[in-house]
Amino acid sequence: MFYNPFPYSDDNKRYYTWNTYLKHTYHEKVFKVALNADFSCPNRDGVCGVGGCTFCGSLGSGECAGDKQDDLFTQFQTGVIRMRQKWPYGKAMAYFQAYTNTYAPLSVLKETFEPFVVRDDVIALSIATRADCLEDDKIAYLHELSRKKDIWIELGLQTMHDETAKQLNRGHTYAQFVDCVNRLSNTNIKICVHLINGLPNESKDMMLASANAMGKLNIHALKIHMLHLMKHTVLGNTYIHLPFPLLTREEYVDIVISQLEVLPMHMIIQRLTGDGIQKDLIAPEWTRKKVIVLNEIDKEMKRRNTWQGRLFEE
Repeated sequence: MFYNPFPYSDDNKRYYTWNTYLKHTYHEKVFKVALNADFSCPNRDGVCGVGGCTFCGSLGSGECAGDKQDDLFTQFQTGVIRMRQKWPYGKAMAYFQAYTNTYAPLSVLKETFEPFVVRDDVIALSIATRADCLEDDKIAYLHELSRKKDIWIELGLQTMHDETAKQLNRGHTYAQFVDCVNRLSNTNIKICVHLINGLPNESKDMMLASANAMGKLNIHALKIHMLHLMKHTVLGNTYIHLPFPLLTREEYVDIVISQLEVLPMHMIIQRLTGDGIQKDLIAPEWTRKKVIVLNEIDKEMKRRNTWQGRLFEE
């Protein structure tokens, strides 16, 4: 019989999967329905920059979100119908994915989020945003909403290294991110952070440093992505004209496992590889086969007899 030394898993994984968390929290299948609420970003409209992040396309990392030409309820219903073809009895989490979903006056946020909080068919809200777009009044409001439904804030950090972030045109610093996490930590809001592996000029040690830093913060979950170079993005166009080194699948698997080892066992891993629109992907080609990447991570963790948190230090 296979022995799994990792205590936070129901499916022979050696890390704390999002699926395990959802099953134990809600006792049924939960899926996300991605929405586009037609927000913008402060590094697009000139507040702290223009053009957006260099890796981000015109849809603001919302390639899988709904059509902004439709109202949010139509987007939601369309998404639920699609997801229930696979999970007929699943419950929906409304996922405000595209662009920066707290980059607006508080009145707009109330109009956007409250209709979903009161819906019986919405089990929780997940709101993708940035550390520089969560002022105290917005955090206080979201905390109040969390008394009615679980509220997840997904903070796009990508890297803790300010030099890299500046090259990506992120428009905020790591210090601003830490300040935001600390303020969120005083609420019932749940925090998920995004990291990207394989960013230009980042070494394995730099990527491990980002993961290690997340393990020391009071956050609930992490998403780890491989850098996707997409058509119609600044970074994608740069790569076409002047290619730079990208991680191989084997290097990515090695780095992810090393990152998992330094994260605490109780941190939920929402994702270990990302999705990009297939027709727009320039590179790396190996990211098209997501299941293979995840299987390779599982096999290598078993071969090394390692698990999430094995090297975590308080």
